[in-house]
Amino acid sequence: MAIFRKIIEYANDEAIGFSKFLLLFVVGFFILFLGVMILMIAAVLSGGSASFGAVVFIGPFPIVIGVGPEATWIILFAIVLAVLTIIILFISRREAKVPFQ
Repeated sequence: MAIFRKIIEYANDEAIGFSKFLLLFVVGFFILFLGVMILMIAAVLSGGSASFGAVVFIGPFPIVIGVGPEATWIILFAIVLAVLTIIILFISRREAKVPFQ
């Protein structure tokens, strides 16, 4: 009976974990959509002169890209966001529960 109770608790924890993942996914998608909208509005209002910066992770290695007159600041901001993302990843992994212990 105790093993069934552990299985049920683990299934409930998995459901809670999935709902947290889904919430983070939706929030991330909304932030991405909002950022794209802000970039489009800024490009229209600035008369066609826009800057762009991004960090792309391929495996554990980041690739930093930047174009435009303000690319240096945007690249620095993208690197700071990438470092924060890695820190949040490590913190969330540490807080994750290990099943059946």
